[in-house]
Amino acid sequence: MKEKELRGQSNGMLVLLAAIAAYILAAMSTIVCAATGSWLVIPSALYLFIGWIPFMGLKVLKPQEALVLTLFGQYYGTLKGQGFFFVNPFCTAINPAAQTRLSQSGDVKTNTREVTPEQVQAAMASYSKKLSLKIMTLNNNKQKINDVLGNPVEIGIAVTWRIIDTAKAVFNVDNYKEYLSLMCDTALRDIVRLYPYDVAPNIDTTGDGVSDDGSLRGSSTIVAQRIKDEIQQNVENAGIEIIGAKITYLAYAPEIAAVMLQRQQASAIIDARKMIVDGAVGMVEMALERLQENDTISLDEERKAAMVSNLLVVLCGNHDAQPVVNTSTLY
Repeated sequence: MKEKELRGQSNGMLVLLAAIAAYILAAMSTIVCAATGSWLVIPSALYLFIGWIPFMGLKVLKPQEALVLTLFGQYYGTLKGQGFFFVNPFCTAINPAAQTRLSQSGDVKTNTREVTPEQVQAAMASYSKKLSLKIMTLNNNKQKINDVLGNPVEIGIAVTWRIIDTAKAVFNVDNYKEYLSLMCDTALRDIVRLYPYDVAPNIDTTGDGVSDDGSLRGSSTIVAQRIKDEIQQNVENAGIEIIGAKITYLAYAPEIAAVMLQRQQASAIIDARKMIVDGAVGMVEMALERLQENDTISLDEERKAAMVSNLLVVLCGNHDAQPVVNTSTLY
């Protein structure tokens, strides 16, 4: 199905004035003909009963709105742009997603706990059949997905999108809003399962057969771009353009969050200890070299070992060292 834009229909005001004038003329003609007994009273009275039909063809559109019209089951065309239009009065506007409410901009949720069922039905009946051509933002619920290492993570995305082909959006899918939401969830699962939450060894996230440093936490921009491209590929047949996708929430699932935090803390402690030991060894080596260069003191191997031990204890200990004065020799 290809979109067919209706042009030359922005004559709604002229048709409105003509229809009102014709209605007034028919009413006056009916009164005069009835008084004079003329046979013209029959068509005049008939027009009073059917004269409201042209008013059904009057359509008003705001900026960035569209109206998809069908005529006796056939696609008639799409009205776009702001203005006052007149189309075939028997055309019917169609929008299968008019009553669909998602967590996205432009959708107003109805709190059914505070209103009566009659009010809910009245609200459903008043939904507009117009399609919005504005850029919309879809914020799906957070999902729990296993990453490439099997760790469950919770992730949420916000997708900005708009309709670029109204015919495809209305006729190619049953409900373009629900279809978009489902494709977002599917693309999110397909991409997230390729990445680890954090950088892990021997993981190929690009598919080139070479291990890399890609991760959900460190490569969020790349991951979001791949999610956007995957969604766009899935919704191409629905006439929807994906403007962008951003990760709005990323965390380990609650059942493993505490364990992963301990793992991160242990890794940080190991890295810190390694740095301290490397620095301490360097300082000990420097001290021994300086003592030997200046011939400040002559140390045999045993005294060097004792000095190294004392310096490492002082430099690597968690608490301040307590000095001990030795008044005797080491032997």
